[in-house]
Amino acid sequence: MELEGRWLRETYVDLLIEYAKKDNRIVIVEADLMKALGTTRFMKEYPDRTVNVGVQESNMIGVAAGMSAMGKIPFTHTFTPFSTRRVCDQITLSVSYAGLNVKILGSDPGVTAELNGGTHMSMEDIAIMRNIPEMIIFEPVDSIQLKKVFPQILEHYGPVYIRLLRRNAVRIFDDNSKFELGKGVILKEGKDVTIIAGGIMVAEALEAERALKAMGIHAQIINIHTVKPLDEELILQSARKTGAVVTAENHSVLNGLGGAVAEYLSENYPVPVKRVGVRDHFGEVGLTQFLKEKYGLTAKEIIKAAREAVAMKHKREDYI
Repeated sequence: MELEGRWLRETYVDLLIEYAKKDNRIVIVEADLMKALGTTRFMKEYPDRTVNVGVQESNMIGVAAGMSAMGKIPFTHTFTPFSTRRVCDQITLSVSYAGLNVKILGSDPGVTAELNGGTHMSMEDIAIMRNIPEMIIFEPVDSIQLKKVFPQILEHYGPVYIRLLRRNAVRIFDDNSKFELGKGVILKEGKDVTIIAGGIMVAEALEAERALKAMGIHAQIINIHTVKPLDEELILQSARKTGAVVTAENHSVLNGLGGAVAEYLSENYPVPVKRVGVRDHFGEVGLTQFLKEKYGLTAKEIIKAAREAVAMKHKREDYI
């Protein structure tokens, strides 16, 4: 697997500009991070459709809500913690409760905030947004997935939270790949354990799959790019097939992808579930690879969890 040649943020801005040419409702509302995301390019093309409110994130959401009420499709942006926990009340009431159509971008999720450190490193953003009614949560793995899903985000009326890695993504998909909001993607077929991963953890899951196969464990790999609504049908189908599940996410194990999967399966088809993710910690300064190893966001941890889940499954079968 190799890194894409362009940063994911560049693909996002390309898409904004491309679709803005076709739809004059598209506007951007920023909180003084236009250089960080590269939306200065959009501003040069559409200065009259660009609003920079400064370091006033709550105001950013309020302005975007007002623009949506006037028929626009606003895209907001700031770093992940400031797009979610800092503005939770404004998103809940001014956007979701009001039934408005705001697209909210949070960049540098989880450990990818790197040198910005703990204050800018949100491990709970999915958890926050999952609890807001009507919210869709989408995290693209690479630029192909972002490109294919972006028009669906535009077509959907209602709030969407986009969790975006700004830097180079590992290339996972090709131009022929097809995606649908709310529907997961099977990357590898397997019969012994299901590994469900999102974002930067998809590459780690694929690496783990190869190692597990050498150990005689055949893992089914699923990419869940839309945490809400969750693809419950696919998860149930795979859990019935393999009888054991592992989740992997660049987020807290509490109320994120792992929480969503565990909640659903516990009520509908209880099987052993092991969650790989951040274990109730704040972030800290460090490069992504260092932080992935520190917080257990690696193929090694996925392998360990998969072996434990399979062992739990066999123990339960012996007991039954």
